[in-house]
Amino acid sequence: MQLLRDILYSVSIQAVHGNNNISVNELRIDSRAVKSGDAFIAIKGVHTDGHTFIAKAIELGAAAVICEVLPETLQEQVCYIQVADSTHACGVMADNFYQHPSRNLQLVGVTGTNGKTTIATLLFKLFTKMGYHCGLLSTVQNQIGDTVIPATHTTPDAISLNALLAQMVADGCQYAFMEVSSHAVHQQRIAGLKFAGGIFSNITHDHLDYHKTFDEYIRVKKAFFDGLPNTAFALTNLDDKRGNVMLQNTKARKATYSLRTMADFKGKILENNLTGLIMQVGEQEVHFRLIGEFNAYNLLAVYGAAVLLNQDKHTVLQALSNLQGAEGRFDYILSDNQRIIGIVDYAHTPDALLNVLATIKNLRKGNEQVITVVGCGGDRDTAKRPIMAQVAAEHSDKVILTSDNPRSEDPAAIIQAMEAGVPVHQKKKVLSITDRKEAIKTAISLANPEDIVLVAGKGHEKYQDIKGVKHPFDDKAVLLEMMRMMEK
Repeated sequence: MQLLRDILYSVSIQAVHGNNNISVNELRIDSRAVKSGDAFIAIKGVHTDGHTFIAKAIELGAAAVICEVLPETLQEQVCYIQVADSTHACGVMADNFYQHPSRNLQLVGVTGTNGKTTIATLLFKLFTKMGYHCGLLSTVQNQIGDTVIPATHTTPDAISLNALLAQMVADGCQYAFMEVSSHAVHQQRIAGLKFAGGIFSNITHDHLDYHKTFDEYIRVKKAFFDGLPNTAFALTNLDDKRGNVMLQNTKARKATYSLRTMADFKGKILENNLTGLIMQVGEQEVHFRLIGEFNAYNLLAVYGAAVLLNQDKHTVLQALSNLQGAEGRFDYILSDNQRIIGIVDYAHTPDALLNVLATIKNLRKGNEQVITVVGCGGDRDTAKRPIMAQVAAEHSDKVILTSDNPRSEDPAAIIQAMEAGVPVHQKKKVLSITDRKEAIKTAISLANPEDIVLVAGKGHEKYQDIKGVKHPFDDKAVLLEMMRMMEK
């Protein structure tokens, strides 16, 4: 319980109606969760507007309402705070309410289209291995030390985010590593947070259903770096053509990493095979357990961030060399008898799929087939659907187009949109199977010993979203089940 006027510190207030010298129990953005004595923050979301639920929140006992537009009728017992931007106000209020948790640990944010989860997870594992107590906020899961908290969004809402950071501080965490999605930046979920550093991985075609244009998507990503303080570091991938753009207006200390050009953290791939990567990092030759060029970039980003956080270079490389990546990111499975290689990966953008298939190509020893199972999510960026199928067809020997998370859309219609991207001369090697389990089963049945079956798009997810219902589904478990079934 805290005074409303204290929680409002640094919020840009346009008008106050009522007494702001009152105690508030909790902050709420969901009117259904409001209890007596809470403050309700009315946020204009993508699908709903919190202002339409102000009356409901008051009915449930809200003592204060923070909004951009005041209701026509004001209740005497309620304090109304009018602000210019309730999403930004929510972030600042949450930071105040939870006693500025991001200032009481070293918080590092990772943004970019691909690689966020792996980089954040590796940083968490690395610093834990080096003896620090750490927190993780990622697409796969949130974690405080050994305690796992399921994740529902890449970046939680501002109140949940600050509550998690406060838990980390209370538990003695010294570092926290988090994914920062473009949605989170645009929706001001990170407003009020103090970052010790920011990392940029890369930027490719994604989320244009939300951001509408690629330029807007870039601008939103860049806004994260624009907001970093001069006490933080800003680390960027110099090999991405927009890597330098991210650093143009930042106040933070600028640093770069690269495989192809001179950079503060320079790496070179010496060997890349199924046993891992051998890289030269600076002057040091190191063997890593992760596979592929995209992971070489992820490893360089992690190494650079750790050094910028004043860790010893040799200690970092030694610890990093023994770490595994995040679940559902190039997860490698080998069948017992047939020696079929299965790979599960979260690749759900054309660039991510191309990266995985290019890595597989480099790992091939001879005439092994690459059989790719891939789909596209419903209610999301439709423009990438034909491109995903095109990439799969051009870089695989056989392709099975299937359902991903169709959500409210017809899976067959999504697959039809993907089929449009398959070049005419490659149509013979493409099958369409709506049922994802059946598609994976078919891929395994088509595979010969030593062939590689890639199941792309869902990675770590343990469900399939169909018509608003999340049905249990695990690509890795299904792939293992089908491998064993075929071996009987």
